[in-house]
Parts: sequence; C-alpha cells; structure tokens
Amino acid sequence: MRGFSETGTAASSAEAERARTASLMRLRIAGTAPEPAFDRIAELAADLFGTPLCAISFLDSEHQWVKASVGFGGLADFPRPDGLCHHVVAEGGILVVPDAAANPRFRDLPAVRGPLGIRYYAGAPLVTRSGHRVGALCVADQVPRRATAGKARAQLARLGGLVMDAVAARRRTMARRDADGFVNATAAALITTDAAGTITFANAACERLLGYPEGGLRGHNVSLIVPARLRGHHVAGLANVAAGGAARLAGKNVEVTALRRDGSEIPVELSLTLWGAGETMGVGAVLRDISERRRRDARLVRLAHQDPRSGLPNRIRLADDLAALMGEGRPAGLLAIAVEGLRGLVDGLGHAVGDALLEALAVRLTGRLAADALLARIGEDELAVLVPDEAGADAARSRAEGLISAFADPFHLGEHVLHVGARIGVALAPAHGADAEEVLASLDLALDRARREAAGSVRLFEPAMRDRAAERRALQDTLRGALSRGEIVLAYQPQIDLATGAIRGVEALIRWQHPERGLLPPADFLPAIESSALALRFGWWTIDEACRQAAAWRAAGLPPLTVAVNLFAEQVRAGTLADVVLEALARHGLPPDALELELTEVIALLDDEATRGPLRRLHARGVGIALDDFGTGYASLATLKTFPLSKLKIDRGFVRDILADPHDAAIVRAVLDIGRSLDLAVVAEGIETPAQQASLVAMGCRCGQGYLYGRAVGADEIARRLTRAETRQAEAREPETRVA
Repeated sequence: MRGFSETGTAASSAEAERARTASLMRLRIAGTAPEPAFDRIAELAADLFGTPLCAISFLDSEHQWVKASVGFGGLADFPRPDGLCHHVVAEGGILVVPDAAANPRFRDLPAVRGPLGIRYYAGAPLVTRSGHRVGALCVADQVPRRATAGKARAQLARLGGLVMDAVAARRRTMARRDADGFVNATAAALITTDAAGTITFANAACERLLGYPEGGLRGHNVSLIVPARLRGHHVAGLANVAAGGAARLAGKNVEVTALRRDGSEIPVELSLTLWGAGETMGVGAVLRDISERRRRDARLVRLAHQDPRSGLPNRIRLADDLAALMGEGRPAGLLAIAVEGLRGLVDGLGHAVGDALLEALAVRLTGRLAADALLARIGEDELAVLVPDEAGADAARSRAEGLISAFADPFHLGEHVLHVGARIGVALAPAHGADAEEVLASLDLALDRARREAAGSVRLFEPAMRDRAAERRALQDTLRGALSRGEIVLAYQPQIDLATGAIRGVEALIRWQHPERGLLPPADFLPAIESSALALRFGWWTIDEACRQAAAWRAAGLPPLTVAVNLFAEQVRAGTLADVVLEALARHGLPPDALELELTEVIALLDDEATRGPLRRLHARGVGIALDDFGTGYASLATLKTFPLSKLKIDRGFVRDILADPHDAAIVRAVLDIGRSLDLAVVAEGIETPAQQASLVAMGCRCGQGYLYGRAVGADEIARRLTRAETRQAEAREPETRVA
C-alpha cells in the first residue's frame, strides 16, 4: 500500500507541475525582454527593503527567467535548481533565509556559493488567479540579515501582487495588440461607428477598399460611404435602432452598394453587429468586396442562357423570354427547326465544321427574321425562333416556309460544300399553352411530328398530338409493368447454312404476349421503348434472357447455337455494355461465341471511343459483332474500318428484288465481296423463295435468314427443329453402320 501511495503522489505532483507550466505559457512572459513596468517594481522593492539585489523571475520546468532585476548584472536566465526562487515556487508562501551560507538546504546552491554570493534572501511567490505559482519576487543581500518581520513579509507579498497586476495589464495590452494586428492585417474591411453614425474606427483594408488614406475615414459620418440615393433610408434606419427599435440587419449578410472616395460605387456584402444601447450603442460592420462574385454570377447567368458551342441563346433563355412575353399578355409564335443532316456532318467531319455550319446558318436565318425575333439553339440539331406579337397560324406557317427556303442553297465552308435540310414545328402562345412550359411542350410535339414526315415539312401543333403523346406515355407505363409480369418474351428466327440447310444460329426478336390482344409484333410497341428510358431496362433483359435460353438448349443436349441480340442505342451510350454482357455470359455458363450483338447503322453513327471501346473489348473476348441492314442508312465504308465487326447483314430490301433489279443484285454482290475481303461473315435477310436462295448461293452467300426457313418461333419449336435435324442425321448414318 505504501508503494501505491508514493506512486499516486508522484503522479499527482507531475500533473500539478504540467498545469503550472501550462498556466505560465499562457502568460507569454517567460524569456521575454525587460519591460519598464517590471523594472520599476524591482527598483521599488530594492529601495523599500534596502537591498542591493532584487529580481522578478518566472520559472518553467527547467529554467528561471529573470524578467527584471537590480544588481544581477543583466543575468537573463539560469537553471531552475541553481537559485532559491525554485523553493518559493515549490513550497508556496514567503520564504526568508537570514544566512543562506549557514543553511544546509541552500549553502551549496550556485546562487549562494557562486559570483552572486547571496547570503540573505526573502522571496514571495507570483500567483495567478487560478492559483498557480509561476514565479517569484525576491530581495537579497550578500551579507546576512535578521529574519524579516511580519510587516515586511506583507509588503513583499503586496509587491508580488503588483507584479501579477502588471502581468495582467501586459496580457490585456498584448490582446489589444493582437486584435489590432489582426484587424489591420485581415483582408476583411472592418468599420465601427457610434450611435450618431460617426466613424470611430476603420482598418487598413476598409480604407483601401473605399480609397481613403490612413485615418481618412475616422471622425466622419458613415453616410460618407453611402450613395446619395440611399442615405435617407440609412439615416432613418440608424436612428430607429439608436432609439431602441429592432435591428433587422444585425447578424445577417446583405448585399449593398458602397460609395468610394472617387465617387465610384462598389458592391459589398455587409455583416452588421451592434452592442450597447442608446447613446452608448456601437455599430460594427464587416465589408467584403463582391465585385468579382457579381462578375462571376453575371457570367454564369450568361452561360446558363447561352449555348456553349454556337454562342446562340439556349432553351432556358427561350423559355424565359417566352414567359416574359406571356406575363405581359403579348402573343408569340414559336418555330422549332430540325436541321437534317447536321449530326451526320459532325460525326463525319468533326465539331469544328459543325460549329461553322451553325454560325453560317444563324447568319442566314437572322437575315430572314425581324429585329425583335430571338434565334436560339435548343438541341444538338435543333434551332428555335421566338417571334413576339405573332398570334396567327397562317403568319407563323408562312414564316416557317420562308425559313425552309433558307436551306435550299448549299453552305460553302472552306473546302466543304454542305447541304442540309429542315423540318419545322410551330406552336403559338397563348393558344397552345397556358404558360411557357406548356407552349414549349406543344412545340416539341409539333417538331416530333414534322420529323416523321417528308423533308421540308412544316407542322403546326394540334391538340391531338398531345393526346398521342399521352397515349405513348401510357403505353410506356404499361410496358414497364408487362416486363415485370413476364409478358415480354423472345422469339427466335433461324439463320440457315444455305448449302446444307442446317441451323447455324438464331436471331432473338422481342415480342409482347398481351393478355387481351395476344402476341404483338415489335412494330406495335418497340418505338415506345426506343424513345424512352425503358430502352436500357428492356435491352439488358433481352441479353440476359437470350443467354439463359442458349444455356438451356445446351443443357438439354442440343447442338450449340449462336444467339444474335439487337441492341438499343442507349445500351451503347450507357458505357457499361461490355460489363453487362460478360456478366450475363458468366452467370449462365456460356462461352463468349454463344452471343452475337447486332448494331444498327444509327448506333454505328455514334462513332467515338466511348462507343467503340466496349465493343472492342467484347470482340476481343470472342463475342460476335454484326452490322445490321448494311447499306440502307448513313453508315459509310469507314464504319467497317473503325468498328470491331465480325459479320455484315444484307438488308431484306436488296434481297427482295435481287432477281428483278440489277442494281440490287450488284449491291448484294458488292457486300459479299466486301465481307470476303475483310474476313467478315455475311448473312442475307428476307429470303422468301428458293430462287432467291439459289441466286445468293451462286454469288457466294453462305448464310441466310427469312420466311423461306421459318418465321420467328418460340424456344420450344427451335428445340424440336434441332432434335428432328439430329434424328435425320442419325438415320442417314445408320445404313453405313450396318454395311460396316
């Protein structure tokens, strides 16, 4: 128990010493230079006690720091155990030693036997308000003296109190100095006034901000920095607060305008603070220059209302201007222009040419518009025109037809001669919507209808368009539920080896087993999927279901088949195509060559690294990549070079007239030659007669697909056909076996 007590006492002493030295550090005085206030106290103590030596010292854990002294010859510090003040701090109370040389406790101390030769010593501890002894005030002599009486002890203690008062005053001075240093060094502009509005302080940042020399603001009324038009409001507000009214701006950040010395104005953010009341009230404010923020905000507003590539106003600006016109009760005509061929030009020639074309087109169209008309870019290949005060359908249609004619002549841009066309949708405000958003929605519907019609079409919005759009949305909602309920199924159309008649693969085609209307073909619902977010959901499901079925056929012992799946453009744009496909193959235990992905030419036009990268990854792993309907759209021969293809599919339109139209026959022959040259498999679609098959075989086509071999059927029927084919092959081999 004794050992425990000693250990506990040692730990307690160590903790007390840490607290004491921490208190000393907070005073920021140990080791500092002499200061007159402390020198005067040391001189007073020496005179009062008639001693040649006096010192005011502060002691940390290792050193005794002499702050002021008499007779110590400029000694600044020495090791803490070398002097007697160490014992004053350690023990507390007044320590008086009549003759240190005769005292066994002190006679061997360097302060006693060294050059100082102290014999008489009297010291009082320097104690903080928190009770920590941080130093000592001592008087000393080099000859012995009688013990100091009680009155002298009290005087010594009071002198110690004076030292701590000086320490406290010093801390306050340092705090003010720190505050002044911070106030004058900070980038924030600070200003204070009295209740009358007279400026009592302004820091250097405030003077710089407002253009005044040092001290140039102090003493003036604060209205000096308030623009004349706002002074009345400011003076009234300050008087109200001084009279006891509520300070509505206190504690809040507000943006105001300040007046500089040169008469210019500057936007500032003002944070207001009040203290005191009535005539003793003080008001302080922090001012922050927000000129750059205002410029940045203005730039952001401009960018938010501007198309970044063309510099034209964007859809947000169009909507804002339309809303403003409708708010004023003014009618307006809107035209949405689909620039046909722009996307293809950008894909083929690059964005620089596309931007130049847009600039030339903007110049040409602006020349045909009134000065108050707004030309905006609202989509990748869509422009729009807002014509104020145009309410008539005939006038709007006539204007649209005039803009269509602006596309008749080609655009000469450097070495390029570019031809683009247009289709235009028209909507009127307020006839086609109660607000700007509804009118713009009507405009979108009109343009969507125009896009479905012949080149150069102009379509005015009709309420029925909104009904059809609502029907399409309702169909999309129903389709979403149909997939969840298992009503969406896959049918499979065989791909045949034309020489042997064997099934080499199947193409998976989506069908809807409608509970009321029966099995629906893709034409009844696929457009609703392609034009919505459903494309991804249905696309990923199709890949997974095709893999599941291919694995089921193999598990049943049927010959391995390659299953071809058509991709939606959204699946390619998503960027995750490779991951989804490889995960599906792994999940169902299939090799990569069990799956083939069919791309339309629309997808092929998405010719960038984000598109090609996942396809290259899949092709390298062995997944087949087929280009569907080659030659019918916009894809060029360069597509065959840049895309990682393994197969071309000849469109049924060329196969249908292969016997009657030499041009179609030549195109089919050319595609077959391209396939052989590039080592690509070729499949002819839409074969319906034996004569078409014979012609294709004669041209060297090895694989075909079409009604001649069967329509798309369920998975069970494909399994039966494969089983029958295996049976026939087995029967054909039996006679050979018997003969052998």
